[in-house]
Amino acid sequence: MQNPNCPAQGNVASQPQVSGDYIIEVKNVFKQFEDGKFALNDVSLSVKKGEFVTILGPSGCGKTTLLRCIAGFQVASSGDILLKGEDVTQTPPYKRPVNTVFQKYALFPHLNVFENVAFGLKMKKVEKTTIAKKVKAALKMANLTGYEDRKVDTLSGGQQQRVAIARAIVNEPEVLLLDEPLSALDLKMRHDMQIELKELHDKLGITFIYVTHDQEEALTLSDRVVVMSEGEIQQIGTPTDIYNEPINCFVADFIGESNILSGTMICDRKVRFCGHEFDCVDEGFGEMMPVDVVIRPEDIYILDNPEKGQLQGEVQSCIFKGVHYEMRVLTPDHFEFLIQDYHEFLPGRKIGMLVKPEDIQIMKKERLFNTFEGEIVKNNKVNFLEADWDLDPEVAAQFEPGDKVRVEVEFADVDLQDYEEEGTLTGEVHFILYKGDHYHLTIRTDEGYDIHVNTQDVWDDGDRVGVVILPKDIRVSKL
Repeated sequence: MQNPNCPAQGNVASQPQVSGDYIIEVKNVFKQFEDGKFALNDVSLSVKKGEFVTILGPSGCGKTTLLRCIAGFQVASSGDILLKGEDVTQTPPYKRPVNTVFQKYALFPHLNVFENVAFGLKMKKVEKTTIAKKVKAALKMANLTGYEDRKVDTLSGGQQQRVAIARAIVNEPEVLLLDEPLSALDLKMRHDMQIELKELHDKLGITFIYVTHDQEEALTLSDRVVVMSEGEIQQIGTPTDIYNEPINCFVADFIGESNILSGTMICDRKVRFCGHEFDCVDEGFGEMMPVDVVIRPEDIYILDNPEKGQLQGEVQSCIFKGVHYEMRVLTPDHFEFLIQDYHEFLPGRKIGMLVKPEDIQIMKKERLFNTFEGEIVKNNKVNFLEADWDLDPEVAAQFEPGDKVRVEVEFADVDLQDYEEEGTLTGEVHFILYKGDHYHLTIRTDEGYDIHVNTQDVWDDGDRVGVVILPKDIRVSKL
């Protein structure tokens, strides 16, 4: 039945589809290392000719492994990699129409700039006059005209980076792969080189695949951004799509600053969070469905009169960030908001907060509670996550040893102990997300399983913990 307090339902907006000729196609690629861990887990990606695509993610997410598989320096365990429609999954790097610029530029210190750039052409036995012409053009494009006779170890970091790029483009590759090429530069030079790279891409018109962990860099340079986490692609989209319409909490938290809150989608275009109802523009989430709400700090308007705000709060801190002030505001219900504003509001100031419907982004919750597969064992216990857990005797009496069961545990019912030996399981804090009034953690156990926890306690990434779940908090049902 239609909720009378909600507007009429509309159609769910579909995500735009990319079409056209693909110069690179990565199809269901897995990469497993000798220790059994997967660096890439069923990764698929298509890149159009002439695109600037950035692969973005934290350290260890698999982005460099993906780049190296495209380049041919690593071979996929399974799946296919196509360049211009041709399967090159097993093709060695030197036979692929790509060139790579590495994080460490790998220049030859005993050669001057001209000789470094010309090296690949000489290896191909290109005629000397042709080499001179091509190197001159590449150096001009990289803003290095006049540097031909300089030794590379006399150049600045930015100049060395340009030599590495010139050496790559002189071979006229159809795809240029760049593996965090700006990471060794200072902040100002990095920003300058971002502009130069974008201009170079526009001049060359070739396909750029760029790997970075820097969110600002990805948003600045890219036609499309590929966000990765733990060997999987989380979202692919334009910089605007990725920033304004994150698909899950990881993307929202990783790309820029965010206020991420638990909410309930009352119906289309109406959501409840922080104890209040708000109009929004999202549809298709159903009625009375748990959701996550994302509000960017710059999208919260501060009102001098607290009573005029949708929410009220008190400024806890105010830091000048050069362009804006960054404030943390606490509501009477103990929800904390991060706000960015051009005006200064000092700690202790009571304010009102206003959020426009179009600035409230809604995401489906990835999970509502922990779910595991288990088996009833003797002595009122259930085995899951490779450990035996005590069950409430009345619950255990409903099953027989050997019964396969589904185990459910609420996030808030998982207790973390400072001392590992006090837990039934041990592990470490793997991911931390602040959700306004609590922390949502992912604990990676020593056996490689993930347990999700809601807590008021402050933990640091990498902290070792013991995991305790009381019998009364374990729900079981037959599979």
